[in-house]
Amino acid sequence: MSSISQEEARSISENVTWGHRKRFADGKVSVAYSRFLGYDKGPDGKMVVNPEQAEIVKLIYRLFLEGMTPHTIAIHLTEKGIKTPGGKDKWNATTIRRILTNEKYKGDALLQKEFTVDFLTKKTKKNCGEIPMYYIEDDHEAIIDPAVFDMVQQEMERRKTGTSRYSGVSIFSSKIKCGECGGWYGAKVWHSTDQYRKVIYRCNNKYNDERCTTPHIMEEEVKAVFLKSLNKLLANRDELIENVKLICDKLTNTSELEAEKEKYAGEMSLVADMVQAAMLENARIALDQEEYRQKNDVLSARFEAAKKKHDELAMRIEEIETRGQNLRHFQETLESLNGQVTEFDSDLWGSLVDYITVYENGEKTVTFRDGSVI
Repeated sequence: MSSISQEEARSISENVTWGHRKRFADGKVSVAYSRFLGYDKGPDGKMVVNPEQAEIVKLIYRLFLEGMTPHTIAIHLTEKGIKTPGGKDKWNATTIRRILTNEKYKGDALLQKEFTVDFLTKKTKKNCGEIPMYYIEDDHEAIIDPAVFDMVQQEMERRKTGTSRYSGVSIFSSKIKCGECGGWYGAKVWHSTDQYRKVIYRCNNKYNDERCTTPHIMEEEVKAVFLKSLNKLLANRDELIENVKLICDKLTNTSELEAEKEKYAGEMSLVADMVQAAMLENARIALDQEEYRQKNDVLSARFEAAKKKHDELAMRIEEIETRGQNLRHFQETLESLNGQVTEFDSDLWGSLVDYITVYENGEKTVTFRDGSVI
């Protein structure tokens, strides 16, 4: 009876799994709406934007680009009394990271990210290529602009690199660079216990072995430098926009790389067919097994070499496309500005500035996201 029950459970699990995978293959998106922030299920079964929740998603992305970490964003939302996707009062950094990395917020959908490995325990595993995944572009209305989404992914990768841990205490964290040692400025508090308390930014290596001599900078100075540099940039706004368009056209053309990637994809397909043919031949007639093994090793090495080149090209194409989207977002932001900017805007700071560099003599330069340096 136990064996019969187990086989029945296996049969049901296989049928359910087959149904899920068939829906994925057909491009049908399935979402746990009760625990998914920003979308409701529409009459046709498609994802429909929930305007109230969408504002929370946009806030999370904006706060991240302004310099906050997932941890500090979670604290901020909890203090504001905003409910989590599951309806709880307290947010955590893991939930914030999932929202920041979920492609559904830019209108796309990646299906079959996880799969069940044991039908009895229902244990799931992250899909690392064991079974097919399906990516659907423009599946539903986006909450986050694709360029902004890709900018967030780049920023997350940038924060992982470097010798020091990223600090997200303010929108200026890891955005001010030392012109002497190349390190980042960090926030420091002067007179923390009296009426003269103020926050300054200085090189984190100021009193380390490097002993940098670059001066500290106040928050108001950073804002002033940004406004001054932005207005200089806007003095030639139309010319700059045209230059950005030219750069987009030239630097984001991936046709040659796409053709080369297809060549290696064809090589992989050819080698896979040769491996399959060799396996069938070995099963059909008696072959010298040592000779068969050597032939199989050669084909496997050939396939791996082609796959490596194919994956490298795919990564380069993705980087170029992301760069293009960032430049187009930079261009759209410039086009939305008319005349001089008189007040500091954290959205503009996050969208336009890559970093500020402070030099030993007190000179400061602003490097914008299109590569312009003022």
